[in-house]
Amino acid sequence: MAIPAGTHKLGPDNATLSVKTGRTGPAAPAGHNLVIHVTAWEATLVIGADPADSTMTLTADGGSLQVQSGEGGAKGLSDKDKKNIEGSIDKDVLKKGSVEFASTSVTPTDGGLAVTGDLTLNGKPKPISFELTLGDDGTLSASAPVTQTDHGMKVFSAMFGALKVTDEVEVVIEGSVA
Repeated sequence: MAIPAGTHKLGPDNATLSVKTGRTGPAAPAGHNLVIHVTAWEATLVIGADPADSTMTLTADGGSLQVQSGEGGAKGLSDKDKKNIEGSIDKDVLKKGSVEFASTSVTPTDGGLAVTGDLTLNGKPKPISFELTLGDDGTLSASAPVTQTDHGMKVFSAMFGALKVTDEVEVVIEGSVA
């Protein structure tokens, strides 16, 4: 199934934008692999009659990240732990900034679209590419690795650096154009 020509809007009402983190360091077993949802965002996918005219943009409020779950760790995540993590991400990692993506090319593939563009975090644009796949039922998904330090972001660490979030996180969009 191909994505139909036209303008397709994605956001919290019909899709999920998630960040998945890992952990590293000698104290990694004490930490958690997190799934964080972005709760204020919007993406616009414009599919032109001529595929060369297709574009994708995304904007997200960096202060809208909410911890959904944490896997592993010495103990479960409390609501207070989640709020502390969210505050640290907003203040120290994203520095109360926004997230922006603008495509430079969108090319049809057998399973969907190959998307290339610039991801801007902390005011630093960097190129990124990912595959946007479309299911027969109109569901779409994409996943892209993002290296935090490429964008001048401070990778979170605790316990005097013995526990760190991995520099590379996975950004995932799942939704529907049906």
